[in-house]
Amino acid sequence: MSASAIFVLDLKGKVLICRNYKGDVDMSEIDHFMPLLMQHEEEGLLCPVMSHGNVHFMWIKHSNLYLVATTNKNSNASLVYAFLYKLVEVFTEYFKELEEESIQDNFVVVYELLDELMDFGFPQTTDSKILQEYITQEGAKLEVAKSKVPTTVTNAVSWRSEGIKYKKNEVFIDVIESINVLVNANGSVMSSDIVGSIKLKTMLSGMPELRLGLNDRVLFGLTGRDKGKTVMMEDVKFHQCVRLSRFESDRTISFIPPDGESELMSYRINTHVKPLIWIESVIEKFSHSRVEIMVKAKGQFKKQSVANNVEVRVPVPSDADSPKFKTSTGNAKYVPEKNLVVWTIKSFPGGKEFLMRAHFGLPSVENEEAESKPPITVKFEIPYFTVSGIQVRYMKIIEKSGYQALPWVRYITQSGDYQLRTNV
Repeated sequence: MSASAIFVLDLKGKVLICRNYKGDVDMSEIDHFMPLLMQHEEEGLLCPVMSHGNVHFMWIKHSNLYLVATTNKNSNASLVYAFLYKLVEVFTEYFKELEEESIQDNFVVVYELLDELMDFGFPQTTDSKILQEYITQEGAKLEVAKSKVPTTVTNAVSWRSEGIKYKKNEVFIDVIESINVLVNANGSVMSSDIVGSIKLKTMLSGMPELRLGLNDRVLFGLTGRDKGKTVMMEDVKFHQCVRLSRFESDRTISFIPPDGESELMSYRINTHVKPLIWIESVIEKFSHSRVEIMVKAKGQFKKQSVANNVEVRVPVPSDADSPKFKTSTGNAKYVPEKNLVVWTIKSFPGGKEFLMRAHFGLPSVENEEAESKPPITVKFEIPYFTVSGIQVRYMKIIEKSGYQALPWVRYITQSGDYQLRTNV
């Protein structure tokens, strides 16, 4: 079972727009949502699912809005949450920014979208590219002849329209990996993993069939070609265009791609990752006078590679003032509203070491409350490089007209949740 009704509320709990899909839950039940939320917040027991009597509220917050689904059945919660996040994605595609004002300015379009996105509480057409073919922001100008539902909605390939034509046929493949690392104060890696995604930008005519080959360990094991580096992917999720039965039988990723940009698949690799940018910090706090910070950053990746737009964020006490900085490269600035020093390095080559020193004054009267010790966080992006060693071995493009198409591949590694704890 799925949702009975969907509500969009402002921060005060006032209903901006709603759609009743099944009629089995009283629409006035939403009045209990805000008091329940505030009560849970006060008790420190904030929960994504809340209940009042036999009615359950599943909610998410986005910008200055609450999106709430109600149900009185034992619904599939993961389906409802996936739908609420998809709702945010579709509204953002339409209105650029999803906030209270964009809902109020586009009531008619929002109602039309709510009608198409869900039917009797079950998700229906959720692809924004297809929806934009027949729900436009110029709804009043729709001619009778054009108000016919496009064949894509009833087609077997609902994510791609027929008759697409390009002068130059190309497909761009981005392999993007985010590294999550947690290092304790002694310098030991406590947890690490890689979260990857393969994104496509497809500019192909007609209805092409694409086949993607990766250096997947399971595939190499099946075919007995266990040569070279392979990767073991876990938690693999595919776009709806991928033929799952084909993947399960022989690990072939075969699909008819959506037009334009899309995420083909995401995966996780549970492996020990050596931190690519290693941070050593010495933070000395002299009470009632000053704080001295020394941070050393070292690139622990290949010398041929370069990390771009590196940001090292070092926490400082909330009552610190009079900052002074000295850096061997890049520039450091104090962000008082976040109690951080942000050290920015535009270009960080592999194998290099850089140093940053900071000096802060402390007030003579010490803050009696014990402050938390947030970790140092690092942001970066390394092009033409993947930590896992995943490779696109081939991309075959087959179309009945037999045209030649060019596949382009790009690899990017970036920081995900990258934290290094400190002693002070």
